[in-house]
Amino acid sequence: MSGLEGDVLDAGPLGEVAVAVERAGFDGFSLSEHPVPGARWLASGGHQTLDPFVSLAYVAAVTERLRLLTYLAVAPYRNPFVLAKAAATLDKLSGGRLTLGIGTGYQKSEFHALGVDFQERNALFDEVLDVLPLHWSGEPFSYRGRHFDAREVIARPRPVQDPIPVWVGGNSALSRRRVARRAQGWMPMSGGAELSATARTPSLGSVTDLGRAIDAVREEAAEAGRSERIDVLYSYQGPGITSPEVDADRHRESLAELEKAGVTWIVVSSRTSDAAANLDFIESFGTTYLS
Repeated sequence: MSGLEGDVLDAGPLGEVAVAVERAGFDGFSLSEHPVPGARWLASGGHQTLDPFVSLAYVAAVTERLRLLTYLAVAPYRNPFVLAKAAATLDKLSGGRLTLGIGTGYQKSEFHALGVDFQERNALFDEVLDVLPLHWSGEPFSYRGRHFDAREVIARPRPVQDPIPVWVGGNSALSRRRVARRAQGWMPMSGGAELSATARTPSLGSVTDLGRAIDAVREEAAEAGRSERIDVLYSYQGPGITSPEVDADRHRESLAELEKAGVTWIVVSSRTSDAAANLDFIESFGTTYLS
């Protein structure tokens, strides 16, 4: 749901939508985060959100196999131990289904409202990457950050997954370097130059350019001695995809091109605020592409 009018749940009750998504054959369910966005941004087409951790816990309770993705949680908004505990709790309660998608954030007004220094966001993000594995280890540790000092602390229970997959969002060279060296997945931003400017991240250009960037990330990971798979999630916004059964062969070709470029996960959205239309989209997409 974009803008001030209506409600994000006009697209359908969360539990009903999640059950429909699982039944249609999708592999995951994602929610984004804007705890207190700028009024001008929201009024000019910015999207409403729910709290992703609370909402994905609800989704976990009504589904059995869906991966639960924060797409994405803004890491600098929270003390890293609070973020780590929320993630570990959701992973534990869902039986190991969380993928923690995180980014540095881009809305200055939101940083100001939350009392977080916008200029520190990259340093705070790197602290999060340091702290998550320490917290999830279930072993005693110490860590001194810019604004906190943890001395001989321990967090239990451990999450089910070891580790919870961390996917990093953003197109910058710094984001890609973090993925190659410290994360399990990359979430490049699609949507063109205008969206990239709003989100303060470079535009990646064509699918060919995306493929080159994916290859470079995986090559850097290998050079760093990492052998695990680096996932890549991409938001597919091909013209007409909101009517999935129409011109399906063209969409299949586009999706195959993205897979060839190295993309392993695709996000799609109906972009509707009508519950019946949203459920129709979910069923139609599943029948056309996932059966």
